[in-house]
Parts: sequence; C-alpha cells; structure tokens
Amino acid sequence: MSGWGNSELEVTTREGERVELRVQDETMLGCEGGAGVRRWLTLVTGLLECLCFAGAMFGWASLVLVLKTEGYFSYLCVNITGVNGMQFLDCSGQDEQFSLIFTIASFMNNFLLLPNGFLFDRFGTMVARLLGISLYTTGALFVAFSSSALSSLLFPALSFIAVGGILFVVTNMQIGNLFGSNRSTIITLYNGAFDSSSALFLIIKLLFEVGISLRASFLFLAACGVIHLVRTFLLLPRTHIPYPLPEGYTYGMKSCGQTKTFSPEQAAANGNVQSDDVMEEMPFNKESAEKVATFWECFLSKFFIWHLVWLSVMQLRHYLFIGTLNPMLQRLTQGEPSLVSTYTNAFAVTQLCGVLFAPWNGLIMDRHKGKPRTPGVSEKEADLRASVLSLTLTALQCVLFSICASTPFLPLQYLTFILQVLNRSFLYGGHAAFISIAFPPCHFGKLYGMVMALSAVVSLLQYPCFILVKGVLGGDPLYVNIALTLVSLLAFIHPVCVYLHCHGLAAQRGKPKDSPSS
Repeated sequence: MSGWGNSELEVTTREGERVELRVQDETMLGCEGGAGVRRWLTLVTGLLECLCFAGAMFGWASLVLVLKTEGYFSYLCVNITGVNGMQFLDCSGQDEQFSLIFTIASFMNNFLLLPNGFLFDRFGTMVARLLGISLYTTGALFVAFSSSALSSLLFPALSFIAVGGILFVVTNMQIGNLFGSNRSTIITLYNGAFDSSSALFLIIKLLFEVGISLRASFLFLAACGVIHLVRTFLLLPRTHIPYPLPEGYTYGMKSCGQTKTFSPEQAAANGNVQSDDVMEEMPFNKESAEKVATFWECFLSKFFIWHLVWLSVMQLRHYLFIGTLNPMLQRLTQGEPSLVSTYTNAFAVTQLCGVLFAPWNGLIMDRHKGKPRTPGVSEKEADLRASVLSLTLTALQCVLFSICASTPFLPLQYLTFILQVLNRSFLYGGHAAFISIAFPPCHFGKLYGMVMALSAVVSLLQYPCFILVKGVLGGDPLYVNIALTLVSLLAFIHPVCVYLHCHGLAAQRGKPKDSPSS
C-alpha cells in the first residue's frame, strides 16, 4: 500500500510503544522557510495547470467549428431536396459523429476515474500523474497528426485528453490539505479552474482564425508535457498529501532528514495521516481502527447513493447541452454562420468565469471554519451541516439553467451560458469537497472515481437523447429538455438527506441519557 507524502513511516502496533514518523525536508527551497514557499508555488502552479489544460474537452463546441472548416467528417454531408424543391446541404451525419466523439470522451473521462482512483490511492501522486501526462500528450499528438482523411483519430484523441486532464485535477485537489481551514475553498477553486480551462479550445479557434494551424497548436500542447513532468518531480509529493497535516510535514525530491516523533495518542489523533496500510492493515490501536469505515460501508451508505444521484442527473444535463450546443445554435440562428460563431465564442468566454465562481462554493462550505463549534458537534458534522446549503444551491442552479436552455429564444442563451458555468463550477467543486468531508480520506480516490464512473454510465444517455431529437422529434429538443428538467429535481433529495442526518444527530445529543430507547 502507498504512503502519504514523501516520508518514511516506522509503525508498530504493540500497545504503549512509540510511533516514529520521519519527515524528510526539502533542500531545494530550504529546510524550513522554503517549505512555505514551496507550498505556495505548488498551489499557484497547480491552479495554472488546471486552468490551462485540465478541462479542455468541455470547450468541444469551439473546436468543432475548426474541425468543420478543416473538413473532418465532411463526407457525411449530403445534398437533399427540401419541400420547396430547393437543394441544401444536410450535415446531420457529421454533427452526429462530433456528438458521438464527445459522448465517448465524457464517458471515458468519468468512467476511467474508477481504476485511476484505485491507482492514485494505491501508488500515489507520481504514478497517477505520469499516466495522466502520457495520455494527455498522446491525445494532443493524435489531433496534431489527424486530418479530414483521418477523422477517426479524434475518437481516441479527445478521450485521451479528457482522461489525462481529469488526472491533473485529481492529483492537484489534495493541495487543499496544505492549507487547513481553507481546504474546501481550494478544492473548489481547482475545480473552477478545471471548468475555465474549456476556454483552451476557444483560444485554439481564435488562433486558427488568424492563421495558426490546428497542428501547430496541438504540437505546442504536447510539448507542454515537459512542464507537467518538472512540476511532478519538484512540486508534488511522491505519494499523497495527508490531512490533517502533521506538524513539520514537508515534501519534495530532496530532503535533509528531519525526524518527528509522535506518541500513540498523537498518532491516533492524526489517524488519517498514515498510509492505507497503516490505516487499514496496521492500525495504531483497535479504537482508532474502528472509527474508519471500510470502502464498502462508504459505498453502500445513503450519502454515497444520493450523492451519486445528485451528480448524475445534473451532469447528464450539462453533457447533453455541451454536446449538442452547435446543432442547437444552428437551429436557433437558422444556420447563420456569423451568429453561430458569435454565440459559440460567448459560450467559451463565459467558461473562463468558472475559476471565479467556484470559490464561492468553497467559501459557503468553509464559512463555519475558525468559529467555535457547539459543544458535542464534531468537525465532520459541522462540515456536513455547511454542505447542505451548497448542495441545495447547486441543485437549484441546475433547474434554472435547464429551464433557460429549454426555452427556444436565442438572446436568452447568454443567461443560459452564465448559469451553466456557474452551476458546473458548483457541481464539480461541491462533489469533490463533499466526498472529502463525508468519507475517510484514505478512500477519497476510490470513492471519487466510483461516483464519476457510475455517473458516466448515466451520461451515456446523452447520445440516445441526441438521436431521439434528430430522428423522432425532427430536430426539436423541447420535449427532451423538459424531461431532463424534471429529472434534475431529483438532485434536491441529497441535501434533504444530509439535513435530516444532521438534525438526527442534534436530536440524539439533546435526548437525556437515561431516556428509554424507542
């Protein structure tokens, strides 16, 4: 099993024996003062990495316009005769291929988080990032060397870019553990940067319009893999960043061998700092081991199940909207190219605001930090109480976004774009933050991956919905949009469930100890 951080652990389970945690300092930035500088460098460079690369696939609508100009899948466009006897070019087959590429990529993006989560928990940060960098670079090279004659290369290319990008986010979210009381804020900030990075494809589109080829842009993205590698080795731990953070914790490639020694009581107090083998196979004492739920207990809990529903229904709504944005704009603008380009650019620009919106959710979840808690209220319970408002607001945003997206009025789509990026920022930031506070840290990678994998199965429904709209409904998505809006209401069950759980804990504290059990 993997260890937390770049550290050496010497553990014994015999009662009364001391536990030695040898924390290795770095010499690259200094053994003490440099640790603080390194943490801020890690935070800032991680934010830039997520902002510039991680969620590029969600800017697919911008890249589609470039790909259409380059003639990708153009052989599927056919001349047909309309009811008035005039011929026009029908490219619905081309749109279907682009929609299918996004459907597969979004599925792989989420579903492969399950094995990748286990990989991250088992082998740590370095192995997970090396895999992510390899996939991302390979995907960029596939796009760079694709052409209209090799359009099928886009299928693996976008999937590789998606899976590599989400691994960047997963390995960076643990940086929030370095900043204690601002943990949820930083986690949501990284997820907001992930959302904003969808503007990368808009930048590529704008560069293409001024003469920079698609190949040149994606070769540059592939070359940036060197930057990711440097950051992996210099500014991130080999395994994991623990939470809560032990006093004197440092990380990095170089060390000057500082040793910290903890008593069994201190070690138990930081029980989730240790590696999985310490937590699950070599507990410091029976009491601390019993407090940590197993993976399957977490998986079968009502929190996990309703959180899965909460994420799945809203994610499906977002994926269908992004995957069908271009056909929707074609319909609302009656095929006017300049208007389609204008609204596509507006959508991509609003995605940049994700990094600004996401910290609001983190601040909502961290608003109780630093304040005295009610006697008897644990930190976990306080965190869960704070999450109720966040979960509710996210569900409400999704319903409002879905209503606007369902309304066939072109100017209203500006508001739709704003609500979409706001909701998506809250959705993924809140998802990661809730998993981190509701379940043991040693299961974070597995549970995060499991939720994303199972929600990916639900997201596959976007393609049948697209076919339904194109076929039976004659291109009019109104009824599908209304159905998805109604399904989105299921997301409100999750915050109600969390609220009732916290209310039940409060009721138990207020119950006299000598009361008969019901």
